[in-house]
Amino acid sequence: MASSSLLPSSLLLFLSLLSLLPLSLSQQTQTSSEAQTLLQIKHDWGNPDVLASWTNSNASSYCNWTGVGCSDGAVTSLVLFSSNITGSVPSSICQLKSLSTLDLYNNNITGSFPRFLLNCTNLQYLDLSYNMFIGELPSDINLVLPNITFLSLSQNNFTGKIPTSIGTMTQLQSLLLDNNLFIGTMPSFISKLTNLQQLALAWNSFTPGPIPEEYGTLTNLTYLFIAAAHLEGKIPDSFANLTQLVQFDLSINSLQGTIPPGIWSFSNLKYLYLYKNNLSGEITINNPFGAHSLVAIDLTKNQLTGPIPESFGTLQNLSILFLSYNKLSGQIPEGIGLLPKLTDVRLFYNNLTGILPPELGKHSPLWNLEVFNNMLSGEIPADICYNGAFTSLGVSNNNMTGSIPQSLGNCSHLDSLQVDNNHFTGDVPAGVWKMQNVTIILMSNNVLSGHLPSRLPWNLSRLEIVNNQFSGSIPSSSSNILVFKAGGNKFTGDIPSSLSTGMPLLQTLDLSENRISGEIPASIGSLGSLSVLNLSHNKISGEIPASIGSMAVLTSLDLSSNELSGEIPSAFGNVKFNFLNLSSNDLSGKIPSGIDISAYDESFLSNPGLCSSASLNGISRCRAGANNGISHGLRSLFIALGVIILVIIVIFVLCVMRDYHRRKAASDPAMWKLTSFHRLDFTEDSIIRGMTKENLIGSGGAGQVYRVTLGTHTGDVVAVKKIYSKGKLSTKLDSEFDSEVKILGSIRHSNIVKLLCCISSPDSKLLVYEYMENSSLDKWLHDKRRVSMGPLEALTGSLDWPTRLQIAIGAARGLCYMHHECAPPVVHRDVKSSNILLDSEFDAKIADFGLARMLMKIDEPETVSAVAGSFGYMAPECAFSRKVNEKVDVYSFGVVLLELTTGREAHDGGDYGSLVDWAWWNVQEGNTLYNCLAKEIRETPYLDEIEVVFKLGLICTGKVPSTRPTMKDVLDVLVRYDVLNQGPSGNKKLKEHDENPLLGNKNNDDSCNSLFCDV
Repeated sequence: MASSSLLPSSLLLFLSLLSLLPLSLSQQTQTSSEAQTLLQIKHDWGNPDVLASWTNSNASSYCNWTGVGCSDGAVTSLVLFSSNITGSVPSSICQLKSLSTLDLYNNNITGSFPRFLLNCTNLQYLDLSYNMFIGELPSDINLVLPNITFLSLSQNNFTGKIPTSIGTMTQLQSLLLDNNLFIGTMPSFISKLTNLQQLALAWNSFTPGPIPEEYGTLTNLTYLFIAAAHLEGKIPDSFANLTQLVQFDLSINSLQGTIPPGIWSFSNLKYLYLYKNNLSGEITINNPFGAHSLVAIDLTKNQLTGPIPESFGTLQNLSILFLSYNKLSGQIPEGIGLLPKLTDVRLFYNNLTGILPPELGKHSPLWNLEVFNNMLSGEIPADICYNGAFTSLGVSNNNMTGSIPQSLGNCSHLDSLQVDNNHFTGDVPAGVWKMQNVTIILMSNNVLSGHLPSRLPWNLSRLEIVNNQFSGSIPSSSSNILVFKAGGNKFTGDIPSSLSTGMPLLQTLDLSENRISGEIPASIGSLGSLSVLNLSHNKISGEIPASIGSMAVLTSLDLSSNELSGEIPSAFGNVKFNFLNLSSNDLSGKIPSGIDISAYDESFLSNPGLCSSASLNGISRCRAGANNGISHGLRSLFIALGVIILVIIVIFVLCVMRDYHRRKAASDPAMWKLTSFHRLDFTEDSIIRGMTKENLIGSGGAGQVYRVTLGTHTGDVVAVKKIYSKGKLSTKLDSEFDSEVKILGSIRHSNIVKLLCCISSPDSKLLVYEYMENSSLDKWLHDKRRVSMGPLEALTGSLDWPTRLQIAIGAARGLCYMHHECAPPVVHRDVKSSNILLDSEFDAKIADFGLARMLMKIDEPETVSAVAGSFGYMAPECAFSRKVNEKVDVYSFGVVLLELTTGREAHDGGDYGSLVDWAWWNVQEGNTLYNCLAKEIRETPYLDEIEVVFKLGLICTGKVPSTRPTMKDVLDVLVRYDVLNQGPSGNKKLKEHDENPLLGNKNNDDSCNSLFCDV
């Protein structure tokens, strides 16, 4: 009985296990199918590194693979944003039948819109933004994506018109099509998508026209972004229905009329951007309490008139207030100073009067106040830095009075203090000169007084205190200062002899109109970056140091109205001064021949002892001396000539012997070793025979360069760089050679000069490159260098803008490859226009890797043994830190972009030092772009594109490395403005949003200034 009673239960257990078997097999089959599909996708994408976890060995855990999301074992999402994926979207993705989310944001994916997505029948979320898609969208996109609710195609290169079928995709909640190349009229059919919460159509090339009135029916919108879309006319009254908006951006269009008052009643509005339009009228807030959530107002660059409404002081959540570049008048409401969340106020370039709100900064975490170029009076609020967050004060060009508040001396985060051109008085708080974060101090044209410390803040880069009443001694140390202007004060004593070591980066020094005495220290000639030196109107005596004549980049020198004596150093004749004034001294002797020309006709007045051979204005002609003097002089000359001739004979004999041995060694094949990196159809003999004097096309610090025509049937031409020393190759040159061979021999890219082979002998090393027919960018941009090189004919003509942009794109591609695709990454460290070579089609290639370094760990700076690079191109950190990363190349490339747009050389900043300083000064002063451009490209239909590249150059040259963009970001901007492929002024513009490098957000960027941040 017992055994029979157990039988039913055992049988039941067996049947239960049997019933579970099909389910288990089904799950195992599904697991195998999904994993194999993912592995197929990985294969179709070329096995990118980001998918390294996708392997057969762990196929059972595919739901834990990178970017994979599952539900009940079925793959429902692929999220692979910012994964450096290249190629096109593989059709195998749609074998994942349950896939509902596909996020490929910010990769390098190419090709047309993937029409095969119609096979992804469950797809609801699709993000292909920030890639490189091209072509038109499918006209039946509603059938391709029947269930889609989120569609983002931003930042691509889609063209044509937006398909009308999108108007039938009523399930859409987000439609983001900004930053493409769409054309046609603004699509009114989008108004049918009544479930939309996000709509972005900005930065496209739509036909100029009005905003569709029908958009007022999109009452669920929280995000509206239609900046730079060629909008005209008025903002429709129907927009008063968009009460759910959080961000409302219609900036950079041609809208007219007044701002509809209904906007101010939007209770959820946080960000309002209407700058760069032609809107006019006064600002009116009918119901300020309805806008209680408003945190940011940007009405910059409109035509707004009248006062700032008092009701702005009731917007308790307001954090950002931008009203710059308008015609606002009246006083700033006191209530704004009481707002508890206020952080950033920019009201510059208006007609505002009255005083700043006295409570400003006391009740909020205010970090930036910029009100320059108004008619404000009164004092700087005493509690401006009350909460300790304040970093930037700009009140220049007003009528303000009083003293600099003592509280600013305790403002530890202050990095910019601009109070010039006012009526401030009294001593500057001592704490200002101790702040470690301050980079810019502009105080010129006030009545300020006090003493400067001997050691200025270490991070200070620009100090301008011209026309005040400062006294005491001149500071001797500030390790990062570039510009020091202190003319028109009461400084006394000598010029510090330690200035060359205490201020090694100094580019502009103005100590004119003070009471400085003593002699000019000879060490001043060691300031290798100094381009402007003004010591005029002092009591300086003694002779002019000869070392000044050897300063490599000095272009402006004013030593007038002093008590200098002796002769003008003969080395001055070798300096190409843009400005020279040695008048009103006690100089004597003959003016050196190089500056004894009419260009300096007014440079030597009131020096009775000087004489000229060129009949300069106010200077007597030099006369021959007595016969005895002439005879004595001739006798000395003959002796000197005899010694020189003897030395020349000895050197000649030695050279003949040396050349004999070299030729003997060169003719011996056993003495040369060839290492090839490509398939060659020539030998080392062909190269060596071609290295003749007639084929020499250039020489520099690291060797000579020859143009060698090979004796092959193709008649190929190569460039040969020869590195040679008298015996054993010097350690420095040997290191540069090994670096260049190591790097160029291992990388392949169409925008990096191709190293064909290297040839070594006991005392010579040769690098054989592909030959670049159009020489370097430097020789095309700067006329004075555009001369014949050996057998080449002189370069003629000038570069138009499309060609300049193509060169910039090519060079950027090469650097982008080095930084982002080489393993390990490569930092060039000597990017400059002379190292950008041009082939017969003006395609650019990066050359000269003698200073390049491999970065063994990504994002970790490498220590280098010495400061290396070229003046004007070197990033600031190269001078005080031996830790460098790829951002030094970004800085140098930014200088090249400024060269391309301005036509100036890197060291040509006039009174402002380098080109970078000159460009930043023009932006800070609000000067027009037209006057900054090279004359060859001023009259062009591409001014919008040129402006972007100019500003991109400024962004790349930010002082703080972390704030500079990556070369990938830079390349993306340049490609989107490729006028050669897109046509003038109809191409893609950039999205002015938080992540956009052109916005110039503060983000602790010391180089950021109000005018540029606002652009």
